[in-house]
Amino acid sequence: MPRQVVAAIIERPDRRLLIGQRRAHDSSPLKWEFPGGKVEPGESETQALARELREELGVTLLRHVFIAQTQFRYADRELLTITFFAAAIRETELQPGAFERVAWVLPRELGNYDFLAANGGLIAELATGRIKPAELLSALPDAGPESP
Repeated sequence: MPRQVVAAIIERPDRRLLIGQRRAHDSSPLKWEFPGGKVEPGESETQALARELREELGVTLLRHVFIAQTQFRYADRELLTITFFAAAIRETELQPGAFERVAWVLPRELGNYDFLAANGGLIAELATGRIKPAELLSALPDAGPESP
């Protein structure tokens, strides 16, 4: 069975997206990715997304909406099912302890970064404007904060 992974596409009002660079000692060192991680046993995707954002960035997930899902297998690793979500967070200040560094980049700039291969399809959709995370979130009914 594939390992479940979740990732957040966080867009600021200036259309910049948050990306993080893996640390030098992590697997796939210094590659760029969207914040997120593995879904632990007994966790829902929403719970995992909220936990990962709290752990990686010190932020609170407010709302999220499904963007896309892909399966990918890196050499000598298990098959991954990665679910990408447009995500809104409460905080404007990040505490990015899990990353070498983070950057806020325009969608068209995503191709300038060396991303994990599993992100390739989504990067193309974001860079060309076919997927606009903030618009997807704004289409949600305003039900207030979610409880992960």
